[in-house]
Amino acid sequence: MTDKHHHLDDTNGMTASSARGPEQPPAAAHWTTRPETADDTTAVHAVNAATFPTEAEAVLVDTLRADPTAWLPGLSYVAETADGSVAAYALLTRCLVEGVPALALAPVATAPEHQRRGAGQAVVRAALDAARLHGESLVLVLGHPEYYPRFGFVPASRYGILAPFEVPDEAMMALVLDDSAPVPRGTIEYPEAFGI
Repeated sequence: MTDKHHHLDDTNGMTASSARGPEQPPAAAHWTTRPETADDTTAVHAVNAATFPTEAEAVLVDTLRADPTAWLPGLSYVAETADGSVAAYALLTRCLVEGVPALALAPVATAPEHQRRGAGQAVVRAALDAARLHGESLVLVLGHPEYYPRFGFVPASRYGILAPFEVPDEAMMALVLDDSAPVPRGTIEYPEAFGI
């Protein structure tokens, strides 16, 4: 995969050195999740910059935040520690499948010191719950096939949904949030900020 697709391929928020398998939260782990606020911008940037090998994901989020066609208020979520600092982040933005609205889950980032403690899972679940409440019907993610099925994601190809670039079938996944809505078929169209 080329560097320009890196920010999609690592959406589980783990760097190559920390990708040791699924995040396993301790029994006592509890994370507070909430929508991102304007006060979180710097902390969100820092978490994304610390999670990934380059600042590309952090810059991607900043660019998406400025794009009114991609950014959806209330679908950018943080998980915070007991002292209120941002431990993890998940972003859902508008994408299309053959012109039909869907959501792209990317990036998902957990600060290195909080990885494998359930913060990433908590923030993804919160973002997906928010998407359901917003009436969204389809979420797409490119990420580790061992991580995302726990949220209900399955290979997008089962629905006839394809990435606009070459990717292993099991890594491009879809989650249908509303069974009553028809699932579009075709190629995913990402926001311009993704550079695809």
